[in-house]
Amino acid sequence: MSPIKAAKANMRQKISNALNRLDDEERRRQSQIIFKKLTSLPQYKTSKRISIYLSLPDEVDTIPILEDIFAKGKEAFVPRYKGQQMEMVKIYSMDDYFRLPRTKWHIKQPHVHDIRDNALETGGLDLVILPGVAFTKSGKRLGHGMGYYDKYLESIALHEKRMPYLVAIAFNEQIQEDVPTNEKDIVLDKVLTESDDHGQ
Repeated sequence: MSPIKAAKANMRQKISNALNRLDDEERRRQSQIIFKKLTSLPQYKTSKRISIYLSLPDEVDTIPILEDIFAKGKEAFVPRYKGQQMEMVKIYSMDDYFRLPRTKWHIKQPHVHDIRDNALETGGLDLVILPGVAFTKSGKRLGHGMGYYDKYLESIALHEKRMPYLVAIAFNEQIQEDVPTNEKDIVLDKVLTESDDHGQ
């Protein structure tokens, strides 16, 4: 294993241990404050087409954000994983969300044979809300190791005239002084946490 891969694996384990120590009440508390900060961002207010991940229990809760997107008449796109690729496809309502099946990783996503609007084929995205394992205040991101978001953002950079605004939402415990990255890792515009917001 290369030194950078080993460093990434070590950090993922360290953050996993820290998140396991968070109780449900603290996750809820941080998630609620992050929700308020996110929905107050000028970039969120002006965005019409938003990509948002559907959270797992150890991630910042994104369901209130999804509800807010629909309440404000914006369009929501969520990840759909197919093999090594990820695409962002449209979901239409909270009812649509509740009906989504779960993958073997217990992530809700539209079925691969379900025909839906693909964000990059129907006008691109204004804002991407990203998950991750660890972040720096300056916008470096360590993902889960599959490279889905890095590949997706790379494809946006190749095919779109502009990059969407990139925001990560994270628990305080996920912020590090530095994270191991390589040249393919894209730097984010903003990292939002409960205690502080980071980035431009």
